[in-house]
Amino acid sequence: ILGGMFITISMTGLDQEMMQKNISIEKLGNSQKNMFTFSVIMVIVNFIFLFMGGLLYLYATQIGVEAKGDDLYPILAFQKMSPIIAIVFIIGLISALFPSADGAITALTSSFCIDILGINRAEKSEEERSKIRKTVHLTFTLIFLLLVIAFKLINDKSIIGLILKIAGYTYGPLLGLFAFGILTKYQLKDKLTLWVCLAAPIITYLWSTYLEKSGSEYQIGIEVLIINGLITFFGLWLIRKK
Repeated sequence: ILGGMFITISMTGLDQEMMQKNISIEKLGNSQKNMFTFSVIMVIVNFIFLFMGGLLYLYATQIGVEAKGDDLYPILAFQKMSPIIAIVFIIGLISALFPSADGAITALTSSFCIDILGINRAEKSEEERSKIRKTVHLTFTLIFLLLVIAFKLINDKSIIGLILKIAGYTYGPLLGLFAFGILTKYQLKDKLTLWVCLAAPIITYLWSTYLEKSGSEYQIGIEVLIINGLITFFGLWLIRKK
């Protein structure tokens, strides 16, 4: 439960793509109203998906289909239902994936161009900036394509579990940084901050691997994000400016 709570905080509250619609609203009250409304709607939507998923498993059991995870719905749609259901499935899949991929790639492009390359600060013409943005955008698109191929080769039957595990390592330092900035008034030594944020997930991974190989009764699961964030916070506390 705690792992799920902090994953929601990190993947939604600390994500530029997810929060852009809230921070772009002119009045604070309207922004807060938008967040609460969105939260209630998401609970309802997730309940509907959970309910429909349960019905799919019950239906699959009745007709003798043993597919699990991400394979269940495609097999039912293409092999056990009418062609209309299969067409609706493809259209729904495309309409759901395109906005998600487009939003993520756009957010990555903006962040990389502004924060890493600093094109807003550089003395470049608009034509040069546009060329850089397009090059970065296409590069991230290619990286996304390679990741899709990699996930296909891994052939994980429930990709959401793998994504949440990866998120525990990538969002942990972000959570630790955010918590340190909100909960303390200290400044950080900039040159060391990067190394702390790189070391935290490595330490978490090594600890998780050790527990797994040692046969310990406790195995790190979805709470890897909390552990990762705490290690980051502790590391930042050590390099704080007094």
